[in-house]
Amino acid sequence: REIGAFDPDVLDLLRLSAYQLLHLDRVPASAVVNDAVDLCKREGKASASGAVNAILRHISRERRHLPMPEEGDQLDYLAIAMSHPRWLASRWLDRLGFDTALQWVRFNNQQAPLMLRANRIRTSRDHLARELEAAGVTTTPARYAADGLVVTGGNPLTTPLASSGYLVVQDESSQLVAAFAGVRAGETVLDACAAPGGKTSQMAADLGPGGRLVAADVRPRRIRLLAQTLRATGAHSVHIVSADLAAGTPFGPVFDCVLVDAPCSGLATLRRDPDVKWRRLESDLATFAIRQGRMLSSAAAVVRPGGRLVYSTCSTEPEENEEVVASFLASCPDFSLEDPRNSEAELPPGVMDCLDETGCLRPTPHQHGLEGFFAARLRKQTSGRT
Repeated sequence: REIGAFDPDVLDLLRLSAYQLLHLDRVPASAVVNDAVDLCKREGKASASGAVNAILRHISRERRHLPMPEEGDQLDYLAIAMSHPRWLASRWLDRLGFDTALQWVRFNNQQAPLMLRANRIRTSRDHLARELEAAGVTTTPARYAADGLVVTGGNPLTTPLASSGYLVVQDESSQLVAAFAGVRAGETVLDACAAPGGKTSQMAADLGPGGRLVAADVRPRRIRLLAQTLRATGAHSVHIVSADLAAGTPFGPVFDCVLVDAPCSGLATLRRDPDVKWRRLESDLATFAIRQGRMLSSAAAVVRPGGRLVYSTCSTEPEENEEVVASFLASCPDFSLEDPRNSEAELPPGVMDCLDETGCLRPTPHQHGLEGFFAARLRKQTSGRT
């Protein structure tokens, strides 16, 4: 029968049970089927219990021979065999080609390693690695992020180092975004969407004691989380404010650098947050883009002449990335896209290795083995309007 013919609760039950039968091995198949039938009855769906029993027993018998699309059926293979929403698989297939799209979905289906950032306010990467090793945790340096460590054995979160302020759990692509901002000692910086504070504390280490860093967010829970991160990392010089960037900011054009790490679809984080792909719809992209454009325009008003505006997302999709930037530049001619390779201030080599042909930060699963974040640096003209 068609999927739409099933009661939603029954369909959820079938999917959970099918996952147990196909991918787990600790519960006997007979117990999976019996539990599903029992749960079906408990939920008042007794009329469907016969179908649930029959379907699951058939899956159990045939689980080694279930028909799956072959790679020749490219879209079906990406969507069904590789378990990605059909709309997203179709976009990647059209934009990237089958080989690259296949690498992306396989990347998303892998278990992500635990990634740490050494908090340079308190320690160095080498020192942290030695301290972790003494605590029974093995690591290897991240390939691109200068302060990153990949955990290869043990659990650092069960050691005293977890509360020492020496380490921050932070994805490598996220670390690259903060480094891409190019914060220098003595600057005045605004992190406009700061919570949970990983990038904020990273930029605080770059800024040093002579600069000024303002961290803003809007929801009280997010601000509490931000404050907690900054306390733990020792970033005491950061000033926290409550501000909704989409509605404007309470500042004048005084910042050397403004980072807008905008709320987005999160489609670059599927390896770590696989539920995101099933919660997002293609229509969400346009909704996010409208808000992102509004936030970017608001942030532009507080950049000083000659300063830079850094826009970033954890999305893979053009509507939220380069199209938002292009729309902003069309409406704000006193800003231009900056290629850091042509800038006097050099960025870390790992960041430079992840730039695309336009100078935007764009790590990808197939080229770098990283989540596909995006960031662009936009420079305000020295003589531009304020």
